[in-house]
Amino acid sequence: MNNAKSLLRSALLATALIATPAVADGPIKDRGEAVERAHFERDRETILGMAGDYKVRFDMQESTPWLEGYEPLDRKISGGYESVRVIEDTGTKIVLQHLLVVGADGEEFVVKHWRQDWEYEPEKILAYAGPDRWKWMEMPERLRNGRWSQTVYQVDDSPRYAGWGEWQDSQGIRRWRSNWTWRPLARRDAVRDPVYDRYAAINRHQLTPTGWIHWQDNTKMMPDPEGEDDLKPVVQEYVLNTYDRFGDYNVEAADEYWAATEGYWRAVRAKWGEVAESNGGIVIAEEAQTGTVISGRLLAIANEIKSGDLTEADGITEAQDLIANATAADPVAAAASTRRGTAY
Repeated sequence: MNNAKSLLRSALLATALIATPAVADGPIKDRGEAVERAHFERDRETILGMAGDYKVRFDMQESTPWLEGYEPLDRKISGGYESVRVIEDTGTKIVLQHLLVVGADGEEFVVKHWRQDWEYEPEKILAYAGPDRWKWMEMPERLRNGRWSQTVYQVDDSPRYAGWGEWQDSQGIRRWRSNWTWRPLARRDAVRDPVYDRYAAINRHQLTPTGWIHWQDNTKMMPDPEGEDDLKPVVQEYVLNTYDRFGDYNVEAADEYWAATEGYWRAVRAKWGEVAESNGGIVIAEEAQTGTVISGRLLAIANEIKSGDLTEADGITEAQDLIANATAADPVAAAASTRRGTAY
C-alpha cells in the first residue's frame, strides 16, 4: 500500500512539473468585458510609450557554450541615437518605425532602422522558418485572448521575426515576453560566416523610468541532422538594448527623412504584405552585409527620393518590381535554389 501511495505521489508530482510551464503560456481566462478593455487600453498605452527620441546602448554577450570546443565571443557594446515614431495606429494594430541618426555637427544622416508591428489577438503571424524563408503561422484561437503579437521587420521592411505574448505586471514592472521564436542571424554574426545559422530566442520589452529596454535570450543554433529539428545549440547569447529618453541630437533630421520618404515606404510595406499573402509567406535570398539581396537598393531609392534625384512614383515602381522579382512563390523549392546567394 505504501509503495502504491509513493508511486501515486511521484506520478502527481511529475504531472505538476510538466504542467507548470504550460500554465504560464496557456489560455488567459475570460476576465469580463470591463477588465479585458482595461487591460487592452493599458497595453496600448505601454506600446505607444516606446515612441520618442532616445540614446541607445546595445550590449551583446555570448555566455555559455553548448558545443564542446566553442569559444564564446568577447562582449560587444555599441550605441547611437534613435527616433521611434508611431506611423500607424488602428486601435488593434500599432506600428513603430525606428530611425537611426548617425554623425554629428551638421553632418548627420539618417538610417532607416528596424520596425515593430504590434497586433492584438491576431489570427496568424509571419514567422521565420530558416535561412531565406518566412511563413504564416496560425495562432491558436484558445491562446489569442488578451495577447499581442510583435512582428519585427528589417531595414528594407522585409520580415525578420515574429512572436506573441501577454503584457503583465509583476514586481512593480510592466513587461511583455514572447514565446520561443526563430530569428535570422544579425549582421554582426552573419558577416563572420559562423557555424550557427539562426537563433532560438525569447524577447522581452519593459518600460523603465527613463525609457524602455529590449532584451533577448538567444540560443545560437547550427544545422545537425542528428539534432532535434535537425539543429543543435552552439552558444547562449544575452542582448540588452537600452533606450533612454534623450533629445540632444539632430532629431529634426529623422523627422525630415521620414516626411520625405513616408509615402515610398508605405508602398514598400504594402508590396511586401501583398507578396506574403499571395505566396503563403516570403522566400528571398539574403546576404550577410545587408539582409535581403535587394535591401541596399531599396534604401538607396529612398535616399534618391529625399534628395530629389528620383520621383516618388518612379521609386515606388522600381521597388515594387524589385520585390516581385526577388521573391519566390514555392518556399521549399525556392529555398534550395537561393542557397547559392546567401552568406549564411
